[in-house]
Amino acid sequence: MHMGVTKSYLSENRHYRLFTCHSAELVLQHLLRHSWLHRVVTHAPFTLFPSSVPKAALLQALALQTHFNTLVDKISQDAEFLEEALAGTIQADDFTAKLFGIYKQVQREGQRQSIVVGLSRADYMLDQSEDGTSSLKQIEINTFAVAGFCVSDCLPVVHRHVLKSVGLLEESKRLHNTNSTPQMSAALAKAWELYGQRMAVIMFVVEDLQISKLGRRQLEKELWNRNIPFICRRFEEVSRGASLDGDKKLFIDGLEVAVVYYRYGYMPEHYTEQTWDARLLMERSLAVKCPDIGTQLAGTKKVQQVLARPGVLEKFFPDQPQVVEQIRATFAGLYTLDMGQEGDQAVAMALANPDKFVLKPQREGGGNNYFGQDIVRVLQEVQSDKRRAAYILMDRIRPRTEQNIQLRKGLPLNLTSVCYEIGAYGAYVRHGRHMIINEVAGNLLKTKSIEHNDAGIVSGVSAFDSPLFI
Repeated sequence: MHMGVTKSYLSENRHYRLFTCHSAELVLQHLLRHSWLHRVVTHAPFTLFPSSVPKAALLQALALQTHFNTLVDKISQDAEFLEEALAGTIQADDFTAKLFGIYKQVQREGQRQSIVVGLSRADYMLDQSEDGTSSLKQIEINTFAVAGFCVSDCLPVVHRHVLKSVGLLEESKRLHNTNSTPQMSAALAKAWELYGQRMAVIMFVVEDLQISKLGRRQLEKELWNRNIPFICRRFEEVSRGASLDGDKKLFIDGLEVAVVYYRYGYMPEHYTEQTWDARLLMERSLAVKCPDIGTQLAGTKKVQQVLARPGVLEKFFPDQPQVVEQIRATFAGLYTLDMGQEGDQAVAMALANPDKFVLKPQREGGGNNYFGQDIVRVLQEVQSDKRRAAYILMDRIRPRTEQNIQLRKGLPLNLTSVCYEIGAYGAYVRHGRHMIINEVAGNLLKTKSIEHNDAGIVSGVSAFDSPLFI
């Protein structure tokens, strides 16, 4: 394993280790002396070395992604399934209820746009058993504003240079490259092309403070190279300036919008009363949405839990038992907390052994889950009423660990124990009943210190990483 070699190298060559940390520190200090730069931009967090990843595990995650693309797309179209799956959740969680309300309104009016584009990412961890073997277990499916692919495309170049710099030439040859951005942009481009109006634009819906702006620029560059016009607007700007014509075409500032690409809108705090109205306006429009609201609901934790029930996957993959088996093999234990005997049993199980589980609300972006005694605190508060249905319970993954150094603004340069998540990107475009594109679009590796329970780049816990095959 390369990291064992690296640890040995760093331990035996103390002067090199000090030089590496000292040099990185000097570079950061030099940059931060420029106060304007300190306030405006910093580098994305990343690990100094790539992490050792079993090749079979990464290939397994990538091989499954086209099936998950199909699954998410089928769920997004199945109003009856979504209503049944989310029945308890929409009674307990106001954010999910508002999303579902928009979904139902669009369904009642009759969804006229037959073009669907999805950019997704399925996240996994390697769960290590007592006998030392490990298996790939899914953490979640992200269907809204998936990010990180621009950084992941570039990072292997950095890590290859680092490995060669410390004499790990053979290890540098096992570094896995990824090239997700062209495929992700190609899906947006195809949706724009199918819309059929060359003067119409792709509209990025962005946040006020654009944390990942430079990463997004690479995606914009791909669209620019394809001669596809695009604009960026905040929810407030859509609320003030957007409108629908008689055919429900979406216009803003005199421009027709072919595709709405949401980079923002996955958390309750992203919305006000006016921006909820803007979201409804966009969902009712003829513009292609990435994702549409059904696809966002398909990525909820509650849907993830329901899919683990016996017989549910078979509904979406009839006569494909091998696909069902392959997907189900990645599911950890997932338990409902809906009111009733089954939910009561899950609550009792979690309260008795909280360290064995993770309590998950219907939220994205990292930093939202509960562990250990926090599970006890939350469940004791909500165990007797419907509020508990806002959560699901999941078996806690016990990941393999190794040592690495995270390079992050404000974080000391220390060698620490870390673990990682494997992400598989997917891109698909459907036109009517025909799937035009259905691809796996590369991978992401996110690494965090084992001192942290939860993960997430945006939440400030995880760092970008590269897989080195073992």
